[in-house]
Amino acid sequence: MSASDEGVAEQARAERPRKAAVFGTGSWGTAFAMVLADAGCQVTLWGRRAEITEAINSTRRNPAYHPDVELPDRVRATTDPAEAARDAAFTVLSVPSQTLRANLESWRGLLHPATVLVSLMKGVELGTAKRMSEVVEEVAGVPAERVAVLTGPNLAREIAARQPAAAVAACADEEAARALQSACHTPYFRPYTSTDVVGCELGGAVKNVIALAVGIADGMGLGDNSKASLITRGLAETTRLGMAMGADAQTFAGLAGMGDLVATCSSPLSRNHTFGTNLGRGMTLQETIAVTEQTAEGVKSCQSVLDLARRHGVEMPITRTVVGIVHEGKSPHVALKELMSRSAKPERA
Repeated sequence: MSASDEGVAEQARAERPRKAAVFGTGSWGTAFAMVLADAGCQVTLWGRRAEITEAINSTRRNPAYHPDVELPDRVRATTDPAEAARDAAFTVLSVPSQTLRANLESWRGLLHPATVLVSLMKGVELGTAKRMSEVVEEVAGVPAERVAVLTGPNLAREIAARQPAAAVAACADEEAARALQSACHTPYFRPYTSTDVVGCELGGAVKNVIALAVGIADGMGLGDNSKASLITRGLAETTRLGMAMGADAQTFAGLAGMGDLVATCSSPLSRNHTFGTNLGRGMTLQETIAVTEQTAEGVKSCQSVLDLARRHGVEMPITRTVVGIVHEGKSPHVALKELMSRSAKPERA
């Protein structure tokens, strides 16, 4: 092959769309598949339900989550995980946090050897208290340099409507973070990069717990002073835990920390905020679960976040209060009184 022919071939390879697999046809998985496609990737969505994947392929819509959103032609869907994973430069995982380990154990033999595994999940595993990237590394048997996290104030319905939003693509390997950034950068979706995976994951996981607390306050009829206090002190306890685990404190002032926290605590689109509101109005845990259509990650993760805090000797009173209300049957009014009667201390303590 001549030098000119080799140049043409190289250009053709460079222009060939990157392939991405998205495991999970839920609200955020579907929306992020759209983002990847709009950024130029060829995307295969894996879903467990044949009626959903068939509808995506035939109507370009996900009838269960985004029935009014037309997906790009670059998105196709399948129930075959091997087909989805084949030759994918990025394998995006968008399943409930507590199901990740079991799902990934069945998929790990199908993954492309060089794929970058991307977690969209915001939770901490029950029992092990492991972050999602740690579960991915352990189960898939890959180094941290091949595991990335995409996080930030990313309410799926707004993203699906192509409203402007920003996010953080975090990976221990800065080059992999930049590659993910490029793969999902569109005119409406602006990703930044970070190497602070610990901080980005904790920001995403703990904000769900704080959103439950703010939702409970809303349901109880408390005002903006109360909710602002919960958000601010919630960020403080998230930062304390992060620093104890080696995260960069500045991460919690950014999109993965304050940004995600504000969006989740203030939006009616937030599953965790809505779940908390129902609890604050007097519904039982089982009643609230019954009327909740999608997974509210903070409901289970509040226990594992508290476990993680205890392992690192970090005090997280708001998280402890949420666990008491959600899992121990404590009255929100009693829990609030106990939280407010804690001993006084400096704000920076």
